[in-house]
Amino acid sequence: MKTSELTLTNREEISRFLVLGRNFTQIGSLVGRDKSCISREVNRDGMDRWSYRACRAHQHAIKQKKLQGRKKKLDQNSELCEAILIQLKKRYSPEQIVERLKIEYPDNKHMRISLQTIYSYLYVVPKKTLRRELLRCLRQQKIYRRKKGHPEEKRGKIKDLVSIEDRPKEVEDRVIPGHWEGDLIIGKWKQSAIGTLTERTTRTTIIVPLKNKNTETVRKAFAKEIKVLPERMRKSLTYDQGAEMNQHKLFTKDTKMMVYFAHKSSPWERGTNENTNGLIRQFFPKGTDFNKISVKELKTVQDLLNDRPRRCLGFKKPIEVFNELLQ
Repeated sequence: MKTSELTLTNREEISRFLVLGRNFTQIGSLVGRDKSCISREVNRDGMDRWSYRACRAHQHAIKQKKLQGRKKKLDQNSELCEAILIQLKKRYSPEQIVERLKIEYPDNKHMRISLQTIYSYLYVVPKKTLRRELLRCLRQQKIYRRKKGHPEEKRGKIKDLVSIEDRPKEVEDRVIPGHWEGDLIIGKWKQSAIGTLTERTTRTTIIVPLKNKNTETVRKAFAKEIKVLPERMRKSLTYDQGAEMNQHKLFTKDTKMMVYFAHKSSPWERGTNENTNGLIRQFFPKGTDFNKISVKELKTVQDLLNDRPRRCLGFKKPIEVFNELLQ
């Protein structure tokens, strides 16, 4: 039988037999329960065979039974549930949802929820297909990044590169906007790619469609996106030492943006962009063939990321902070 079906009398008997030194098999036989039932009963709620108390165990069992019969908060509040599901499908993290609800519903206490409640709800959603869909919306974080060979040996040297060490100090503190970080995300079999640009102060993201990865195509595609920006938001670009940025001098001439290069194999020097690439991978996982992804799809993801609240921005959205700075 289940441990919840034990009576107070049963628990008192278990307590007495434990004092007498009986094992779980013997106690189960005497009480009329399976030994696994006795084991669970004795070891739950932080107790063991030496600290087990019948009254404490019985009170805990009653409390748990009441909790099991109680309706979950999200089942009682359909408006809150709908708001959370919408934001999950926009790839907001549970923390972002919690903080964003405070901003969007400042005077509505019914639109408040804790992180633990969201996670608990996700893992007990009854419909398996719905649960899988919602759990896929959570960001999957890897503990470590695998090294793949020695990229510094495979890449050619970029002529006349300007090191990140010569970058103005104003870029470091993120107070002055207009400084960007860039990179490529490579597609299936390394046969396709997209470009990514992230503004360091506002975390604004630009996804750059690319027909191929050659130097001229990359330069023109990045320049096209940059030139749409207001002049005050075009100050510098920090890039890794990928060969696709060999025409950096032409890029600077075309956009009036200086390009600075991070040290080889030092992705943390472009941490904002690296983090953004991780977010983009939620939508386009490894193995994606970007030749089959339309510009409309890329820009839809771009808009979702710019409409996503960030902890580093006080849970404001990049688009909100970007527009505030322009005003």
